[in-house]
Formats: sequence, C-alpha cells, structure tokens
Amino acid sequence: MAAILSPTTRHPATTSYDIGLPVLRLVLGAIMAVHGTQKLFGWFDGPGLKGTGIFFARAGYPAGETMAAVAGLTETLGGLGLVLGLFTPLAAAAVVGVMINAIAVKWAGSVFGPEGVEFESLIVAGAVTLALTGPGRFALDRFLPVLRDHRAGHGLAALVLAVVLAAVALLLRD
Repeated sequence: MAAILSPTTRHPATTSYDIGLPVLRLVLGAIMAVHGTQKLFGWFDGPGLKGTGIFFARAGYPAGETMAAVAGLTETLGGLGLVLGLFTPLAAAAVVGVMINAIAVKWAGSVFGPEGVEFESLIVAGAVTLALTGPGRFALDRFLPVLRDHRAGHGLAALVLAVVLAAVALLLRD
C-alpha cells in the first residue's frame, strides 16, 4: 500500500519501478506522439492529414480525413500524456484504442513477418501495462488528487472504454 506523504513524512526510497516506468512512458509516448504528428502535420516524413485520410478511406473508414484527424489527435495527445505521466490511464487507453484499429486494419493472419502485427502488439502490451500499474513516482499524475495513488481500477475502466470506442470505430468500417 502506498504511504501517505505529509510535510513531515520522509519520501520512501526510489524503487526500480520509479526508474523503469518512466523509461517505458517516455519511449512509448514519444513513438506515439511522433506517429500522431506524422498523420496530422506531415512531420517526420509523414503523409499529413490528406495522405492519411486517403489511407483511412481505402481501409474502409467513412470520412477518411476526419478519421485520420481523430487517430492523429488520439496518438499525439495519448503519447504526450504518457511522456508527462499526465492522466496516464486515459493516455494509455487512447494508445490501446488506436492500436486495436491498427491491428484490425493490418491483420493478415500472422503476428510475425512483413504483414505481421508484432510492433502494434508490443505497443498495446506496454500501454496496458502503464494503464494497470500507473506512471510511477516521477509523473504529473502525482499532483492530481484522483490519480495520486494509482488504482488498477482506474486503468481497467480506461481500458474498457478504449475497447468499446475502438469497437465502435471498427463497426464504422465498410
């Protein structure tokens, strides 16, 4: 159980979780934020909103550019949330929801190989881990009363929301 800190309470010693979770957050969050800005703005040699919109339309989504904007914003904001450790359960769930759709679009019956989904699966695993464990001590969530002491229930609720919203997006496909 997490110790309740008061002005007179000593901070508990830094643990391996306090060091390891931010590494996962920073790498995963940066990857997602870059992917999102590729879709939105064409940064980092990305296709931009128009090119991504064409891809989404070909993948069967209605209003390709709108769906591209939704995906780009979700990846960018979810990624930045993970980097900062801010609203971590929701940020991680945003990543999971986008990756569920990416896996569904890319799936060709194999996890590995050129048509495989191993990269997307690894992103989902990392995001689920962060949703359930929390961001670690060095995160902005520590300054938010509701998220200061992370509860697995917060992460679980956010993940359920992600799966429901991902399913709705998938149902919109032709």
